[in-house]
Amino acid sequence: MDDMIEEFLQSQNNLVPIRYSYKEIKKMTKSFKDKLGEGGYGSVFKGKLRSGHHVAIKLLGKSKGNGQDFINEVASIGRIHHANVAKLIGFCVEGSKQALVYDFMSNGSLDKLIFTEENKNTLGWKKMFDIVLGVAQGIHYLHQGCDMQILHFDIKPHNILLDENFNPKVSDFGLAKLYSVDDSIVSLTAARGTIGYIAPELVYKNLGGISYKADVYSFGMLLMEMVGRRKNVNAFADHTSQIYFPSWIYDRLDQGEDIELGDVSDDEKVMVKKMIITAFWCIQLLPSDRPSMSKVLKMLESDVELLEMPPKPFHQLPLETSCENSNDEPSTPLDSVTVASSNIAQEATNELEENPL
Repeated sequence: MDDMIEEFLQSQNNLVPIRYSYKEIKKMTKSFKDKLGEGGYGSVFKGKLRSGHHVAIKLLGKSKGNGQDFINEVASIGRIHHANVAKLIGFCVEGSKQALVYDFMSNGSLDKLIFTEENKNTLGWKKMFDIVLGVAQGIHYLHQGCDMQILHFDIKPHNILLDENFNPKVSDFGLAKLYSVDDSIVSLTAARGTIGYIAPELVYKNLGGISYKADVYSFGMLLMEMVGRRKNVNAFADHTSQIYFPSWIYDRLDQGEDIELGDVSDDEKVMVKKMIITAFWCIQLLPSDRPSMSKVLKMLESDVELLEMPPKPFHQLPLETSCENSNDEPSTPLDSVTVASSNIAQEATNELEENPL
């Protein structure tokens, strides 16, 4: 594994960021004193560079893929320079010790903001809409703004970080893959992602080839959760129709009913409606029916009167398989997910099984 990583780093010498020693990493974190969080990937600690600049240091756990997660992250994010993508400042590789050094994001991840116990929009819809635009711009850059096409494969609220001004940054490229910009359909040896956000074609090959449209689907699911301020799947909902939030909200709109948003202005209602309509286009079952991220941006920035509601994107589709997961939060095995006509019930019961690449 060590030889493979070193060979990769040498081949990417003009692209990769600063290489730190493990001693320097330990000094930055004051011997890993301030832990920010942890998951299947390892732990994240707050640190400080000699310049006084605050950083977040991801100390990777033992890799199950011969260092492939580390290579994926450095290879993809090391070539990225965009306001809405997390900046990789440096890294460390010393034997089995691997670490990634990022800018510190003082407002944490988006899931902490939208999944609150009070279920309140503390920022207001204007700021939430700005976050949506920023995330869309970041994903669009990954797909079309680099010399390589970068597919993230794990877009979800947990992987959207917020700086001191709540500007969003797409982060965590452990499952990302690089492809030629000319590739409209890409190859993938195993499904990857997090249940609730993973595109159906990653599981069912007969739905269409795998492409950047997989990230578009995940973005749509993220949008729905931002609107609902709840997980799209709620197995404990009072009514069966509310188990799968996108289906429930589609039915309300289709019947001409208002969405319960509380005390909001007309302008805010327009923003939310644009988010919802855009999300429904993004989560269409067939990849060919979904927009590109450039089209998504146009939809979000256009007049809401010009946007058409798409067909209801839910069809009967039994799921009986498992996929590779980012392993940073509990997930659902795909065999516990039922996609039914007009309703999808997903029950979070077991840890997702991981398929080796």
